[in-house]
Amino acid sequence: MAGIEVRAVARNVRMSPQKVRLICDAIKGKGVNEALSVLRFMPQRASEPVAKAVKSAIANAENNLDLDAQDLLVLRAQADEALSLRRFRAKARGRIGRFRRRATHITVVVAERGG
Repeated sequence: MAGIEVRAVARNVRMSPQKVRLICDAIKGKGVNEALSVLRFMPQRASEPVAKAVKSAIANAENNLDLDAQDLLVLRAQADEALSLRRFRAKARGRIGRFRRRATHITVVVAERGG
């Protein structure tokens, strides 16, 4: 079954997309086992939800399409902006400072090697 892509999406992860993109760039083009081992030893907090999305994509490939997990490759991993929560913090002289608590949609696409 060449050319089949399987994806998994983790929505509204409470992290900045900018930080998650650094982790996604580190696993693009790697085999899924290598990607999971790289993510396991990364010190960044964003590696946990990305690893969870990779595991979900592997499970989707195995259960829905009967693909072998050993032959899978991380084709794409991307972090897109989700809705931001707008919050306020007290500032000097009775003023307020606005800031945004950002969220991310993480998409991981895996495919068979050679496909």
